[in-house]
Amino acid sequence: MATLKDIKLKIGAVTKTRQITRAMNMVAAAKLRTTQGKMENFAPYAGKFEQVLKNLASRMDESAHPLLVTKDQRSKAALLLFTGDRGLCGSFNVNAIAKAQSWLTEQKEKGVDSSLITVGKKGRDYFRKRGVEITESYVSVYGTVDMAFVNQVGLDLIDRYLADEVDEVFMLYARFVSMAKQESALVRLIPIEPPQAEQQDMHGMAEYLCEPSAEELLSQLLPKHISVQILNAFLQQETSEHAARMAAMDNATKNCSELIESLTQVYNKARQAAITAELMDIVGGVEALK
Repeated sequence: MATLKDIKLKIGAVTKTRQITRAMNMVAAAKLRTTQGKMENFAPYAGKFEQVLKNLASRMDESAHPLLVTKDQRSKAALLLFTGDRGLCGSFNVNAIAKAQSWLTEQKEKGVDSSLITVGKKGRDYFRKRGVEITESYVSVYGTVDMAFVNQVGLDLIDRYLADEVDEVFMLYARFVSMAKQESALVRLIPIEPPQAEQQDMHGMAEYLCEPSAEELLSQLLPKHISVQILNAFLQQETSEHAARMAAMDNATKNCSELIESLTQVYNKARQAAITAELMDIVGGVEALK
């Protein structure tokens, strides 16, 4: 049976752990407010960009630009995978890695050679140990990403697609739904699937006069569309990670409090048992002296 000293040491250790998890919860909450603000501020721009692209795409077919053309023979695919640089966020990274592993298995069954472009240490380290081809990796970039960096990432992917190094490029990231829910989102990044305007939207859509021509504008906007999607993925991923870490640390803090309460009860019972045993010894000694 554990001694009073052992139980007291356990209570002290769990108390310190609770202080750490509580502090990490507060840090995650502060970072969440910042990243969530960026994500919400970016939403109007992304929405208007999609509206303009929808208007232009409705006027022409997919042969208007190479990024719209789906290749007949698809033998090589790439996945831009987003994971965290750090753990302590519950099953957040595990879910993303499992989804990526499922995608790799699916591509292998189709006879398609697949490779990864990883963002974050967790995904890079996991798949590197398993011998998966990683053509590019970006670590410790969350919080410092700007449009110039995103444009460069998008340009590299476009160059690989136009050079026939890959036939398709997909993107897997965590979409922020709410504080309690973050879901994995797998989207095809290249070739671009232009958003199709619904019939009711066509009546209310403004008619733009394009100067230069709609084809020239589309050739400029399609690469930017890829950058917008990648930047949106960065913001969604970072916000989701902070929300997941905040929830995980909150659960850890509650578990520590419950464990402290349980250990305290064990400590009190052991202390009472020790006092009772000492009293019995005293009473027994008095009775022996009579």
